[in-house]
Amino acid sequence: MTSRIGMISLGCSKNQVDAEIMLGILSKAGFEIVSDSKEADIIIVNTCGFIGPAKEESIEAVLEQAQYKKAGKCKLLIMTGCLAERYQKELMDELPEVDAIIGTGNYTRILEVINQFKAGNRIVMGGNIDCSIEEGLPRILSTPGTTAYLKIAEGCDNHCTYCVIPQIRGKYRSRSFEGVIQEAKELVDKGVRELILIAQDITRYGQEFDDVNLAKLLRKLCEINDLKWIRLLYCYPERISEELIEVIAEEDKICKYLDIPIQHINDTILKRMNRLSTSASIKELLRRVKDAIPNIVLRTSLIVGFPGEKDEHFHELADFIQEFPFHHLGVSNIHRKRVLRLIITRIKLMKA
Repeated sequence: MTSRIGMISLGCSKNQVDAEIMLGILSKAGFEIVSDSKEADIIIVNTCGFIGPAKEESIEAVLEQAQYKKAGKCKLLIMTGCLAERYQKELMDELPEVDAIIGTGNYTRILEVINQFKAGNRIVMGGNIDCSIEEGLPRILSTPGTTAYLKIAEGCDNHCTYCVIPQIRGKYRSRSFEGVIQEAKELVDKGVRELILIAQDITRYGQEFDDVNLAKLLRKLCEINDLKWIRLLYCYPERISEELIEVIAEEDKICKYLDIPIQHINDTILKRMNRLSTSASIKELLRRVKDAIPNIVLRTSLIVGFPGEKDEHFHELADFIQEFPFHHLGVSNIHRKRVLRLIITRIKLMKA
């Protein structure tokens, strides 16, 4: 009898692509994908572990899906993704409802984990965060039919002091130029018309290779027939080169949109964050981008309440936003940290 798979995926678009690949691997192996957890024999919760609320949401989702071990047909509950990678031992100790934990470097081994469980094992498979990127993996899209995310790299080398991604996802690894182009063509052949390029930092793409960078990748992607739009996410300000600005300005298929996470504008706070930009360099970049692409739409993300931030630092940031208004702006406050055990305990008490 065919086993049925249910998937809950949380967090960012990069995590979403991992979930789509897991579904592709399982579908190719003969599993049936279902949308109703009550009907699933195996439930996978692909978690986010970046900030406190995301951790809480992930734990809540796991416990909610665990009910289907009694109220549904679930025989195997699997936890994957960033929270699973970050807190492997703690989660296995605190969540007996979970049968298997798979980290970010091992999600392509989902079929192996399921087979191991059938042999009677409770599994923790993590720690492989610097793994090589596999190309040509099957994938089931969860986005609308004409849009798809295209992940061009994995990991991060930026080591911002507020961010745990390098410890969860490993060092920066660019996908092969040929592999990215091939997947893009396959997606377009399936009806995708908009590709959204993602990575922890897409502007680092190609740093390991000779004569390959994001600008050259974009030129090649623009040659694909029937591809209408290319959108760029996660462009770190210090690596937005003149060549990249020129490509965005010249190529009609590239949306005049940039997501530039600057996080702050005060030099003291930027240094505390281990950011490479300065207040002057950020302002100069924004002027160059707007001069070259007058109709550009800009998005950014900011952090307030960072350790050491004083009132004058915050007011400097507020003044900057008035001087350089963004079309889309996300703001995070990270002055509190939540303890994983307390989150799990509180949620369990609420559900008892």
